[in-house]
Amino acid sequence: MGEFVIKMPDVGEGVAEAELVEWHVKPGDPVREDMVLAAVMTDKATVEIPSPVNGTVLWLGAEIGDTVAVKAPLLRIAVDGEGESESVAESVKEEERQPLPSPHRGEGARRADEGVSLPSPNEPSAPKEPSPSSDPSGHLLPAGEKGKASTAETRPLASPAVRLRAQEAGVDLRQVSGTGPAGRITHDDLDQFVARGAQPVAVAAGLARKTGTQEIKVTGLRRRIAEKMRLASARIPHITYVEEVDVTDLEDLRATMNAGRKPDQPKLTILPFLMRALVKTLGEQPGVNATFDDDAGIITRHSAVHIGIATQTPAGLTVPVVRHAEARSIWDSAAELTRLADAARNGTAAREELSGSTITITSLGALGGIVTTPIINHPEVAIVGVNKIVTRPVWDGSQFIPRKMMNLSSSFDHRIVDGWDAAVFVQRIKALLETPALIFIEG
Repeated sequence: MGEFVIKMPDVGEGVAEAELVEWHVKPGDPVREDMVLAAVMTDKATVEIPSPVNGTVLWLGAEIGDTVAVKAPLLRIAVDGEGESESVAESVKEEERQPLPSPHRGEGARRADEGVSLPSPNEPSAPKEPSPSSDPSGHLLPAGEKGKASTAETRPLASPAVRLRAQEAGVDLRQVSGTGPAGRITHDDLDQFVARGAQPVAVAAGLARKTGTQEIKVTGLRRRIAEKMRLASARIPHITYVEEVDVTDLEDLRATMNAGRKPDQPKLTILPFLMRALVKTLGEQPGVNATFDDDAGIITRHSAVHIGIATQTPAGLTVPVVRHAEARSIWDSAAELTRLADAARNGTAAREELSGSTITITSLGALGGIVTTPIINHPEVAIVGVNKIVTRPVWDGSQFIPRKMMNLSSSFDHRIVDGWDAAVFVQRIKALLETPALIFIEG
């Protein structure tokens, strides 16, 4: 019987480490060749790691959320024969999903960088010390077990009799200071708490108080989203400009075009019209179609208009990119928008479809609210937010008439875009949307 060591694969493109986001096995599990063992996430894709051998899992080298260096031991498998150490770089299955910011270095990467010794492939692994996220045998706990342990640790110390009295009185023992050994709550502590006039918690018939807590480790895409939002908020001084737009004529035009569309043409939403208006406006204000490398102090203005579309998926927020929107018609823009949104939601979007945007549109659809303050997709310098359309009475000079109104909430990097330029930019989009024929006029 020997051991086979599987190392973190080289996922290419200069990536030196990846975050472990899923284990599909645990110590003691049998595995077969080509069975998926784990999934790791780089800044651009999720990569599944298959087993190149048949055997039994002996040891896991990282926990979910750890960032592991390329070529660091990831897991050990007991196999028939002498065994060997093997990297699975050529066997990884890449599942390209969401665009992600740069990874955070975790414990797995630190172990490799600091040269911490690991058991030899031919030596038994040392027993693993129990931790809040492992059981006494050293095995990783299932998701949620860590939160259960934490809940037990915060349970107040008290005898069953004190607990019964507190329950009958409607007193939450977490609010009572204990004077007994190790902070144990005594009958006197409970009496003094009630005597001080503390109001017990009334419990209605058929209902019960809840005191548990749950700790959820932020990993994978959610951690990437959190890091990206922190980066954008910390490094970009935002200015948000809100303007209302009368889209009554645009909505009439959209309804007419949808009624006459061909079977192979997608249904038009307001976004393709906004995309075309954005393209025309950026042609007049190229400084907004830019990215800013604030470390190098370099602004890059882009001739191509690659529009990121913020899209909610079951896994979290992603931004698929409609590339070269300047060369697309209304119908082509709508078709590409639909295709990319579907790919993002079912996890089949390719890497290049999830990166490289030069400006972003964000919309919450019917939940769009009245005003939003969108966060810029770093390193871009602008984002255009779409709020919901509502019918409101508008004064036309002689009477109030019903009009379909929509707010645009747009944010700009105030280091690059001045307030005046931001206002001119939004006013130009407003003019195009309120007179939609202008969108189709070239020049």
